[in-house]
Amino acid sequence: MGNGGGTRWSRVVRPGAPGSRTTRLELFYDLVFVFAFVNVTTLTASLLSPANLYRCLLVLALLWWSWTGFARLGNAVRADQGVLPVVGVVTVAATFLLVLSVPSAFADRPGGLNGPLVFAACYFAIRMAQLVVFAWLDRSDPLRRRRLLLRALLPTVATVLLVVAGTVPQRLADRPYAEALQLSLWTVALLVEYVGGTTLARRWWVVVSAGHWAERHALMVLIALGESIIALGLGPKTGLPLVGPVAVAALLGVLVVAVLWWAYFDTLAYALEQALHHARDPATRLRICRDVYTFLHLPLIAGTILFALGLKDLLADAASPDTPTWGPPLGGFWVAILFGGVGLYLLSLVACALVALREVHWPLVITVVALAVVAPVVAPIPELASLLVLAVLVTAGVAVETFQEDGRRRRIRQLALEEQLAAEEDQSHWRREHL
Repeated sequence: MGNGGGTRWSRVVRPGAPGSRTTRLELFYDLVFVFAFVNVTTLTASLLSPANLYRCLLVLALLWWSWTGFARLGNAVRADQGVLPVVGVVTVAATFLLVLSVPSAFADRPGGLNGPLVFAACYFAIRMAQLVVFAWLDRSDPLRRRRLLLRALLPTVATVLLVVAGTVPQRLADRPYAEALQLSLWTVALLVEYVGGTTLARRWWVVVSAGHWAERHALMVLIALGESIIALGLGPKTGLPLVGPVAVAALLGVLVVAVLWWAYFDTLAYALEQALHHARDPATRLRICRDVYTFLHLPLIAGTILFALGLKDLLADAASPDTPTWGPPLGGFWVAILFGGVGLYLLSLVACALVALREVHWPLVITVVALAVVAPVVAPIPELASLLVLAVLVTAGVAVETFQEDGRRRRIRQLALEEQLAAEEDQSHWRREHL
C-alpha cells in the first residue's frame, strides 16, 4: 500500500536528474520573455528619462527573479511530467498578463484594470505557484516545510510593497517626492526578494543538473540578443524605409549582435558549464550557480536590452528624411545607452569568467575601458559614425580575445564536443535497444 501510494505521488511531481536538459515546456515559458523584453524596451523608449530608465530596470529585475524561480523549479523536478505542465501554463498566463500590465505598472491608466494591482497580483501568483511545488517536494520534512513558510514571506512582503508603490504615490502626485517614494518602494521590494532569497533561502540553491542550469541561462541570453534583432527589424515602428542609412545601421547592428553572441557562446558558455559540472563541493557549486548565473547573467540581459533600446532610437533617426545622412549627433544620453549597454554586457562576461574560472579576460577588460574612454568623444559626432566606432571596437576586442587564448579555446570546445558525441552515442544506443 505504501509503495503504491509513493508511486502515485511520484506521478504528481517527478524529481529531476543530474543529466536532465531543458524541456519543451520551459522553452514555451521562455517565449513569453521575448514579448517581455520587447515590452520593456518599448516602455523605456516611450519616455526618455533617467527615472523611466530606472523603472524599466526594476521591472526587468523582477521579471528575471520570476524566471529564475521557474528555472530552479525546472532543475529540481521534471517540468513536463505530472502536474508541472499545469503549473507551467498557469505561470505562463500570469507572466503574460504581468507583461501586458508593465506600461501601467507604476501609474494606473483610465479605462481598464488597475495596472499596479494587476502587476502585483500576477507577480504574487507566479512566485506562489513556484513555492507550492517546492512545498510539495518538502511535505515529508517538517523543518524544511516551516522554512518554506518563511520563504513565502518574501514574495508576500514584496507584493505588498508593489501595491503600496502603485497606490500611495498617486495620492501624492502633487508632491515633489512622489516619484522618489515610488521608486524607493520598488527598490525595497526588489531587495527583499534578492537579499532574502540568497540568505534565508540559501539551502534551496541546489542545482541537480548542471547542464540544465547552464542551458536555461544561455537560452535567455540568446532571447535577449534576439530582442536586439527585433529592434533592428522593427525600429520604432514597422515598415521602415530601406534607405541607405537604415541599411548601414542594420548591418552594423547585426555585426555588433553577432560579436556579442560570439563573446559568450563561442567558448565562455561551455567553460562556465564545465566549471559547474566540475564543482563537487556544495559551496563552490552554490557560488557558481547563484553568483555567476543568477546574479551576473542579469546585467548580461540588461546590457543587451539597453543596446536594443539605443538601436530603436538610432533607426528612427536613420529612417527620417529630416535628419542628415549620417544622422544627428548621438548625444550624451544615447551614447551612455549604446556604449554603456555593450560595456555592461562585456563587463558581465569578464565577471563570470573571474568568479567561475578564476581568469581575467584582459582583451574584454581593455575593450570596456576603450568604450568608456571613447564614448564622450563620439557623443558629438553623427549617430551612424558612433555606431561604426562601437562596432569596430567591440569586434577588435572580441577578435583579440579569441586569437590570444593560448590553446584554452581549443581545449574547452574539444571537451564540449566530446561530451556531445558521448551523449548522442548513449541516446542512439538506447533507441536501438528500445525503439
